[in-house]
Amino acid sequence: MAGRLHIASLDLERLLPGLGVDSPLVTSPNLAPRRPLSAIRLEADRPCLSRLFWGLTPPWLEVLDRAPHCARAESLEARPMFREAFRARRCLVPVSGVYVWRAQARFKQPFLVTRVDRGPLLLAGLWCRFHTSLAEHTDSLALITVPANSLLGPLTDRLPGVIAPADSHRWLDPRTPPDEARSLLATAPMELLGAFPVSRRVNDPAHQDPACAYPTGPMLCRNPR
Repeated sequence: MAGRLHIASLDLERLLPGLGVDSPLVTSPNLAPRRPLSAIRLEADRPCLSRLFWGLTPPWLEVLDRAPHCARAESLEARPMFREAFRARRCLVPVSGVYVWRAQARFKQPFLVTRVDRGPLLLAGLWCRFHTSLAEHTDSLALITVPANSLLGPLTDRLPGVIAPADSHRWLDPRTPPDEARSLLATAPMELLGAFPVSRRVNDPAHQDPACAYPTGPMLCRNPR
Protein backbone atom coordinates (compact mmCIF):
# COMPACT_ATOMS: atom_id res chain seq x y z
CA MET A 1 0.00 0.00 0.00
CA ALA A 2 1.45 3.42 0.85
CA GLY A 3 1.52 4.01 4.57
CA ARG A 4 4.63 6.15 4.74
CA LEU A 5 6.51 8.48 2.38
CA HIS A 6 10.08 9.72 2.04
CA ILE A 7 10.22 13.29 0.71
CA ALA A 8 13.62 14.89 0.23
CA SER A 9 14.29 18.33 -1.22
CA LEU A 10 13.32 18.00 -4.88
CA ASP A 11 14.09 20.16 -7.91
CA LEU A 12 10.47 20.41 -8.99
CA GLU A 13 11.01 23.36 -11.32
CA ARG A 14 13.36 21.21 -13.39
CA LEU A 15 10.89 18.33 -13.29
CA LEU A 16 7.88 20.49 -14.23
CA PRO A 17 9.03 23.77 -15.83
CA GLY A 18 6.69 26.67 -15.03
CA LEU A 19 5.49 25.15 -11.77
CA GLY A 20 3.84 27.68 -9.47
CA VAL A 21 4.40 27.40 -5.71
CA ASP A 22 1.72 28.44 -3.24
CA SER A 23 3.61 26.93 -0.29
CA PRO A 24 7.06 25.31 0.03
CA LEU A 25 7.44 21.58 -0.50
CA VAL A 26 6.75 19.55 2.63
CA THR A 27 9.85 17.41 3.24
CA SER A 28 10.16 14.51 5.65
CA PRO A 29 12.27 11.35 5.97
CA ASN A 30 9.23 9.52 7.35
CA LEU A 31 5.85 11.10 6.58
CA ALA A 32 2.76 9.31 7.90
CA PRO A 33 -0.86 9.76 6.76
CA ARG A 34 -3.11 12.41 8.29
CA ARG A 35 -0.39 15.02 8.05
CA PRO A 36 0.05 18.00 5.68
CA LEU A 37 1.43 16.94 2.31
CA SER A 38 2.44 18.86 -0.80
CA ALA A 39 0.53 18.18 -4.00
CA ILE A 40 0.45 19.58 -7.52
CA ARG A 41 -2.85 20.68 -9.03
CA LEU A 42 -3.81 22.56 -12.16
CA GLU A 43 -4.74 26.21 -11.58
CA ALA A 44 -5.56 28.42 -14.56
CA ASP A 45 -4.05 25.69 -16.76
CA ARG A 46 -0.73 25.89 -14.87
CA PRO A 47 0.62 23.25 -12.43
CA CYS A 48 0.83 24.65 -8.93
CA LEU A 49 2.26 23.22 -5.69
CA SER A 50 0.16 23.64 -2.55
CA ARG A 51 -0.37 21.98 0.81
CA LEU A 52 -3.20 19.51 1.48
CA PHE A 53 -4.18 17.09 4.25
CA TRP A 54 -3.21 13.46 3.53
CA GLY A 55 -6.47 11.61 4.09
CA LEU A 56 -9.54 12.25 1.93
CA THR A 57 -12.14 14.12 4.00
CA PRO A 58 -15.39 14.69 2.10
CA PRO A 59 -17.94 16.92 3.87
CA TRP A 60 -20.01 14.02 5.16
CA LEU A 61 -17.09 12.18 6.84
CA GLU A 62 -17.72 12.22 10.59
CA VAL A 63 -14.63 10.43 11.95
CA LEU A 64 -11.25 11.78 10.86
CA ASP A 65 -9.52 8.48 11.60
CA ARG A 66 -11.57 6.95 8.78
CA ALA A 67 -10.27 9.36 6.17
CA PRO A 68 -8.76 7.06 3.51
CA HIS A 69 -5.18 7.86 2.60
CA CYS A 70 -5.26 5.54 -0.43
CA ALA A 71 -7.77 4.56 -3.12
CA ARG A 72 -7.55 1.48 -5.32
CA ALA A 73 -7.41 2.33 -9.03
CA GLU A 74 -9.83 -0.51 -9.85
CA SER A 75 -12.61 0.92 -7.68
CA LEU A 76 -12.30 4.66 -8.34
CA GLU A 77 -15.57 4.92 -10.24
CA ALA A 78 -17.40 2.29 -8.22
CA ARG A 79 -17.16 4.15 -4.90
CA PRO A 80 -19.01 7.48 -4.55
CA MET A 81 -16.23 8.79 -2.27
CA PHE A 82 -13.74 8.65 -5.15
CA ARG A 83 -15.83 8.86 -8.34
CA GLU A 84 -16.33 12.62 -8.65
CA ALA A 85 -12.83 13.45 -7.44
CA PHE A 86 -11.27 11.11 -10.00
CA ARG A 87 -13.22 12.71 -12.86
CA ALA A 88 -12.55 16.34 -11.95
CA ARG A 89 -9.94 16.70 -9.19
CA ARG A 90 -6.78 14.75 -9.87
CA CYS A 91 -3.42 15.72 -8.40
CA LEU A 92 0.22 14.64 -8.22
CA VAL A 93 2.29 14.11 -5.08
CA PRO A 94 6.05 14.61 -5.53
CA VAL A 95 8.14 12.24 -3.39
CA SER A 96 11.56 10.63 -3.32
CA GLY A 97 10.35 7.24 -2.11
CA VAL A 98 7.61 5.07 -0.61
CA TYR A 99 8.11 2.77 2.38
CA VAL A 100 6.72 -0.76 2.29
CA TRP A 101 7.01 -3.66 4.75
CA ARG A 102 7.77 -7.29 3.88
CA ALA A 103 6.42 -9.87 6.30
CA GLN A 104 9.07 -12.14 7.82
CA ALA A 105 9.04 -14.84 10.48
CA ARG A 106 9.51 -12.55 13.50
CA PHE A 107 8.97 -9.04 12.20
CA LYS A 108 8.20 -6.95 9.14
CA GLN A 109 11.25 -5.66 7.30
CA PRO A 110 10.83 -2.12 5.95
CA PHE A 111 12.01 -1.26 2.43
CA LEU A 112 12.22 2.06 0.66
CA VAL A 113 10.93 1.95 -2.92
CA THR A 114 12.59 4.59 -5.12
CA ARG A 115 13.45 5.24 -8.71
CA VAL A 116 16.49 3.21 -9.63
CA ASP A 117 18.32 6.47 -10.39
CA ARG A 118 17.00 7.97 -7.10
CA GLY A 119 15.19 10.72 -9.02
CA PRO A 120 11.82 12.18 -7.95
CA LEU A 121 8.51 10.39 -8.40
CA LEU A 122 5.13 11.90 -9.19
CA LEU A 123 2.45 9.84 -7.46
CA ALA A 124 -1.14 9.82 -8.70
CA GLY A 125 -3.74 11.22 -6.34
CA LEU A 126 -7.19 12.75 -6.10
CA TRP A 127 -8.43 15.53 -3.85
CA CYS A 128 -11.57 17.08 -2.42
CA ARG A 129 -12.57 20.36 -0.75
CA PHE A 130 -14.49 20.72 2.51
CA HIS A 131 -15.92 24.18 3.19
CA THR A 132 -15.71 24.91 6.91
CA SER A 133 -17.43 28.28 6.35
CA LEU A 134 -18.43 30.54 3.46
CA ALA A 135 -14.89 31.90 3.36
CA GLU A 136 -12.73 29.00 4.57
CA HIS A 137 -12.09 25.48 3.34
CA THR A 138 -9.82 22.47 3.82
CA ASP A 139 -8.39 20.49 0.91
CA SER A 140 -7.41 16.84 1.35
CA LEU A 141 -6.14 14.00 -0.83
CA ALA A 142 -5.72 10.27 -1.22
CA LEU A 143 -3.06 8.47 -3.25
CA ILE A 144 -4.18 6.04 -5.95
CA THR A 145 -2.65 2.57 -5.79
CA VAL A 146 -2.11 -0.01 -8.52
CA PRO A 147 -0.79 -3.60 -8.42
CA ALA A 148 2.95 -3.87 -7.84
CA ASN A 149 5.05 -5.40 -10.60
CA SER A 150 6.54 -8.89 -10.30
CA LEU A 151 9.88 -7.54 -9.10
CA LEU A 152 8.40 -5.71 -6.10
CA GLY A 153 5.47 -8.08 -5.60
CA PRO A 154 7.31 -10.10 -2.90
CA LEU A 155 7.54 -6.87 -0.84
CA THR A 156 4.03 -5.48 -1.33
CA ASP A 157 0.98 -6.21 -3.43
CA ARG A 158 0.24 -2.55 -4.22
CA LEU A 159 2.08 0.73 -4.78
CA PRO A 160 0.97 4.27 -5.65
CA GLY A 161 0.56 4.86 -9.37
CA VAL A 162 3.49 6.76 -10.90
CA ILE A 163 2.74 9.42 -13.52
CA ALA A 164 5.52 10.35 -15.97
CA PRO A 165 6.32 14.08 -16.10
CA ALA A 166 5.40 14.07 -19.80
CA ASP A 167 1.89 12.88 -18.85
CA SER A 168 1.44 15.23 -15.90
CA HIS A 169 -0.70 17.81 -17.69
CA ARG A 170 -3.01 15.16 -19.13
CA TRP A 171 -3.41 13.65 -15.67
CA LEU A 172 -4.11 16.96 -13.95
CA ASP A 173 -6.41 18.41 -16.60
CA PRO A 174 -10.10 17.82 -15.67
CA ARG A 175 -10.90 17.95 -19.39
CA THR A 176 -9.01 14.69 -19.92
CA PRO A 177 -11.63 11.93 -20.31
CA PRO A 178 -11.75 9.45 -17.40
CA ASP A 179 -10.85 6.53 -19.69
CA GLU A 180 -7.71 8.36 -20.83
CA ALA A 181 -6.77 9.29 -17.26
CA ARG A 182 -7.34 5.70 -16.15
CA SER A 183 -4.96 4.45 -18.84
CA LEU A 184 -2.15 6.37 -17.09
CA LEU A 185 -2.63 4.29 -13.93
CA ALA A 186 -0.44 1.42 -15.05
CA THR A 187 1.84 -0.80 -13.02
CA ALA A 188 5.31 0.75 -13.02
CA PRO A 189 7.79 -0.89 -15.41
CA MET A 190 10.43 -3.00 -13.68
CA GLU A 191 13.22 -0.83 -15.07
CA LEU A 192 11.88 2.25 -13.26
CA LEU A 193 11.69 1.25 -9.60
CA GLY A 194 13.92 -0.53 -7.11
CA ALA A 195 13.84 -1.07 -3.36
CA PHE A 196 16.37 -1.49 -0.58
CA PRO A 197 15.97 -2.53 3.08
CA VAL A 198 16.14 0.20 5.73
CA SER A 199 16.29 0.36 9.51
CA ARG A 200 13.20 -0.60 11.50
CA ARG A 201 13.59 2.83 13.01
CA VAL A 202 11.16 3.96 10.32
CA ASN A 203 8.41 1.91 11.98
CA ASP A 204 7.81 4.75 14.43
CA PRO A 205 6.52 7.88 12.63
CA ALA A 206 7.92 9.96 15.49
CA HIS A 207 11.39 9.21 14.13
CA GLN A 208 12.18 12.05 11.73
CA ASP A 209 15.90 11.66 11.10
CA PRO A 210 17.79 10.75 7.91
CA ALA A 211 18.74 7.35 9.37
CA CYS A 212 15.18 6.17 8.59
CA ALA A 213 16.12 5.95 4.91
CA TYR A 214 19.71 4.66 5.12
CA PRO A 215 20.10 1.42 3.14
CA THR A 216 20.91 -1.63 5.23
CA GLY A 217 21.37 -3.87 2.20
CA PRO A 218 21.67 -3.80 -1.60
CA MET A 219 18.96 -2.44 -3.87
CA LEU A 220 16.58 -4.91 -5.39
CA CYS A 221 16.25 -3.90 -9.04
CA ARG A 222 15.91 -5.33 -12.54
CA ASN A 223 19.48 -4.62 -13.57
CA PRO A 224 21.75 -4.49 -10.47
CA ARG A 225 24.82 -2.35 -10.98
